[in-house]
Amino acid sequence: MNSTTLYFDELYRRSDDPWRLREGWYERRKRSLTLALLPRPRYRNAFEPGCANGELTVELAKRCDTLLAVDLHERAVTLARERMAGAAHDKEPSHVRIERLTVPREWPTEAGPFDLIVISEFAYYLDAAELDTLAARIAASLTTDGTLLACHWRRPFAEALESADRAHALFDARCGLARLAHHDEADLLIDVWSRDARSVAQREGLL
Repeated sequence: MNSTTLYFDELYRRSDDPWRLREGWYERRKRSLTLALLPRPRYRNAFEPGCANGELTVELAKRCDTLLAVDLHERAVTLARERMAGAAHDKEPSHVRIERLTVPREWPTEAGPFDLIVISEFAYYLDAAELDTLAARIAASLTTDGTLLACHWRRPFAEALESADRAHALFDARCGLARLAHHDEADLLIDVWSRDARSVAQREGLL
């Protein structure tokens, strides 16, 4: 068992919402920004690695025909499934799958290609070699009109192997995509890239 696994074990032992994703204004605002920066109103097939307890997953599900959300921690997967079932007032919606995978070592090739990949609060747990692998797999898995969104906390913390800024710079350099949006705050970095370089206004026929 590695140190990252032990770190998540301890977090989920203390709370089913260790980052206050459900109620904290910072997290609720961040989700709103994340969703607003997506250049399309709807996606055919999306992938969300590092889904944690599923708060963003619930919102992405409203915008996707098919969504695969994964996490490396079994407790996170259980909580995300419960959250999705609660949002649906019955059971996990048929267009959403939530599974346990260790990304990027494990990659759901059979579920792709994806026209949306969301890397949220995940990349800084990876070392340089793993980030290289992640960038390569993203590039190989996006459709010809695919979108990549990356969203990360910028402040340093003990468990982070990489900074948000360096992870996003690597995606920018290695994924072969056009950057459509860049949101920069002291606490938060969000970038959006796509194979379709048109702006939202251009896609809407306003230009």
